[in-house]
Amino acid sequence: MSLVAVEPGTSLGEVVSIHVAPARKVPTRPVESVVAEAGVGLVGDRYHGSRHRHVTIQSAPDLAAASEALGSTVEAGATRRNLTVSGGPLPGKPGARVRVGEEVLLEVVRPAAPCRLLDDWIGEGAMKAMHARGGSVLRILSGGTIAVGDRVVVESAPETPAEAP
Repeated sequence: MSLVAVEPGTSLGEVVSIHVAPARKVPTRPVESVVAEAGVGLVGDRYHGSRHRHVTIQSAPDLAAASEALGSTVEAGATRRNLTVSGGPLPGKPGARVRVGEEVLLEVVRPAAPCRLLDDWIGEGAMKAMHARGGSVLRILSGGTIAVGDRVVVESAPETPAEAP
């Protein structure tokens, strides 16, 4: 997956779904809102307490493209991502910052690779259909509550190294 640079101020639309799973290899469940704890993760999610993998995010347009490639619907919860937003493209460069609602500030850690369980849970070829559409992994810098309908905006792009003389 190529790392996408997204300009500050770019709207990613709004949160259209939130999914959490209490443990690995357990199906996700949809929720209307979730508490995001700075430096810790989403309360009730399997990665709560992890060092950097606090939140995963994907875009609805990428799900639509994956559905078309697969020939059947790829549901947001089946991808095991926490947040699905209505717009894109998503920032993939480490250091980019994303504001969700008024309180929550996230920072991109890395692009997210499609989960190996996709072919088992969605159907043969799902992992391939999600290739380069897996979203991003982020850490929580400022906590608060994330709710369906919250506005999502790229707040800052990562620093670019200075040109060598």
